[in-house]
Amino acid sequence: MSEKPPASHEKVSRWDRPKPPRDWRWVVGGIGRTLITLGLMMFAFVAYQLWGTGIQTAQAQRTLSREFDELVANTPAETTTIATTNTQPTTTDPVNGTAPIDTVAPTTTLAAVAPIAQPIPDAEEAVARLEIPRMGLNRIVVEGATASALTKGPGHFPETPLPGQLGNAAIAGHRTTHLHPFFDIDKMQPGDEIIVTTLNGRYVYQVTGTEVVGPDDYAEVIPTPDRTKATLTLVSCTPRYSASNRIVVHSELEPEKSDALTDAAPLAPAQDSPDPAVTLPDEGQVTVVDTVAPTASTELGAIPADTSPGDTTAIENSGDTAVQPTRPAEATPDAFSDGWFSDSSAIPQAIMWGLGLLAVAAGIYLLSRLARRYWVGVLAGFVPFIVVLYFFYENVNRLLPPNL
Repeated sequence: MSEKPPASHEKVSRWDRPKPPRDWRWVVGGIGRTLITLGLMMFAFVAYQLWGTGIQTAQAQRTLSREFDELVANTPAETTTIATTNTQPTTTDPVNGTAPIDTVAPTTTLAAVAPIAQPIPDAEEAVARLEIPRMGLNRIVVEGATASALTKGPGHFPETPLPGQLGNAAIAGHRTTHLHPFFDIDKMQPGDEIIVTTLNGRYVYQVTGTEVVGPDDYAEVIPTPDRTKATLTLVSCTPRYSASNRIVVHSELEPEKSDALTDAAPLAPAQDSPDPAVTLPDEGQVTVVDTVAPTASTELGAIPADTSPGDTTAIENSGDTAVQPTRPAEATPDAFSDGWFSDSSAIPQAIMWGLGLLAVAAGIYLLSRLARRYWVGVLAGFVPFIVVLYFFYENVNRLLPPNL
């Protein structure tokens, strides 16, 4: 006796339905389902770029912040001891005209804080802490402006000086991805402060202006225009969610709010105009102590400072002599100049994770078919699918121009 067919009001499970005929309707239906799936995957990829890229950046920032704070706490303040001996003119006894009354005045020693320039960090290591009140920004800056470096935070162009040195220090950052550190860079106004803390000190810059340049022209405003000034430049894409142009924010150091520069021309005053900034009273006399920079270097290398000590001035460093590390002579490529498939090493990774994604999807289907319930397969495979999808998107993203 044959089984009784289900009543018309009973819902037949999909797994019990007869297979549809493979005619043109089956083909059109398959194409439609494929396009819907691809559309959902593209929307998910956009969500990954806007928010998912911030996951690894947030993790990197936590690690970098902890390491940088430890470095700052463990970096001792180097001092330069400047000893000045003031010799009085020889005075003789008016009675016999031979015995000197006083020949040498007491020696006065002043310990002045003069930070020794710290070594240049390795690629993708912490360089400084960047704080911008106008944008509510507090991020660790890493060394390098490559695509890989900018996934960890704002990146310092290695061919430019470090913040707190003479010359133009340049920092790039994403505007819409990887926690979008420069999301509100277009809101910067003249007079806004940019605070940068390095291992050499804390430096405050004041914004002087903003300009928009072409995607291939912004590098022209990064090199140092004036080696006698300490300036800072921020670079990002503009407008938001586009890489059609570059926005460049210029700023200059505020010396009265900043620590001493570690990369400067000799500060020894001219003989005809001594600097009375540091004085020591000595029985009505004023002894002027010349401040001498331990080194002086340019943007591309080190130049020993010409201290030109006089007969009565001696300089002793408590540590090694400060020699500013040499910087690369040629500009290094930055993330904004990368194009399609710039990171070819991501191709095999994207293929591997793509195959893994198909394997997880097939597993979900087979488990659903075995349990004859879709929700069983979806519930069991949801977390593995999201994890594999994340790494698939991460490697696909490496093949795209990383300039947002």
